[in-house]
Amino acid sequence: MGRALEKTNAVRLAESQGVSFTLLSYSVDEDLSAAHAARLLNIDLDRIFKTILVVGERKGPFVCVIPGSCEIDFKKAAAAIGDKSCALLPLKELEPLTGYQRGGCSPLGMKKKLTTFLDETSSLFDLISVSAGRRGLQMLLSPGDLIALSGASLADLIR
Repeated sequence: MGRALEKTNAVRLAESQGVSFTLLSYSVDEDLSAAHAARLLNIDLDRIFKTILVVGERKGPFVCVIPGSCEIDFKKAAAAIGDKSCALLPLKELEPLTGYQRGGCSPLGMKKKLTTFLDETSSLFDLISVSAGRRGLQMLLSPGDLIALSGASLADLIR
């Protein structure tokens, strides 16, 4: 089976729950940014949501899914989980915790089930795009389906 046809944990999860989604693939190079993916896929950058792993001071690791055009507000993210502060998860901890590598981390199908927050701006769109679990593969689905599959809560997470 070719790499483009490989099923990731995110794809398997969506399929197992009968969720409607579309896979979009693009050529991967050194630019792992959401803006680069948006250009290659011809999708509005605000519709591409990036998965950010953070660590709360007391609460530990959690997931924030935010628009590709925005930056995370760590104070808002900490408030969402009920912590005083949070910071980015160290990169060396990403793959062991999630099963995904940087630039291909999906909010769905992680190795460990983590508390997940989806930025409230997602509700402005019928469909949003998130990583499908590997670099160069995006999944287009409704914000409601993403919430149902990930157990996410809506929150204000951006600056």
